[in-house]
Amino acid sequence: MVLTIYGFALTAGTRRITLVCKELNIPYEFVVVDLAAGEQKTPAYLQKQPFGQVPAIDDDGFKLYESRAIGRYLAAKAGSPLLPHSDPKKFGEFEVAASIEYSNFEPFASKIAHEKIYKPLQGLATDEAVVAERLAALTTKLETYEVILGKQKYLAGDEITLADLFHLPYGSALVQVGFDVFSTPNLKRWWNDISSRPSWQAVKDSA
Repeated sequence: MVLTIYGFALTAGTRRITLVCKELNIPYEFVVVDLAAGEQKTPAYLQKQPFGQVPAIDDDGFKLYESRAIGRYLAAKAGSPLLPHSDPKKFGEFEVAASIEYSNFEPFASKIAHEKIYKPLQGLATDEAVVAERLAALTTKLETYEVILGKQKYLAGDEITLADLFHLPYGSALVQVGFDVFSTPNLKRWWNDISSRPSWQAVKDSA
C-alpha cells in the first residue's frame, strides 16, 4: 500500500517530508488538508495528528506525525545513509547536526518566514522589528555554520544527511524574501549543493 501524506504544500513541514520521499524514491499519495477551512482541527483529522497540525502520514496503517520524526522514520525504514544509525559515532555527529538545525536555525528562520510570507497571506502586517531581530540573531548563528562547513562538506561530516536537507524549506523562504544569508564562502557552497538537488527541485514549489 502506498504511503499517504496529509499536508498542505505551502507549509515547511509538508515539504520537508515530500523532499525526503523524493530523495529516497518513495512513492506517495498526497492528500491536501484544507487549513483555511480548519480541516486540521476536525475530529477525523485529529485522529491522525492530535495537535491539529500538518503533516501526518499513514504508512499501511502505521500513523506518524511531526515532520522530522517522519523523515527519520522513512530514512530508517529505507536503510538510507541520510540517517547514519549503524555507526554510533556518525549517528552522534548526525544528532548534533540535527540539533543545530532545530535549535539554531529553525526558530529564527521560521519566524522571519511567518512575518514576511505567512502574515501577508492572511492580510496581516509584517512586524519589521521582529524580522530585524531574528535576522540579526540568525546571522550570528550562521557565522558558526561557516566555521563548521570550513572543516567538512556537510553539517554532520562529509556525507549529506537529513540534518542538511531539513534546512531547505525555511532556507528557501529566506532567499525568497530577499535575505542573502548564505553568502559567505562555505555557506554558499553548502547551500548551492543542497538546494540544487533534484529532490528539492521537485517539491520546492509544490508537494
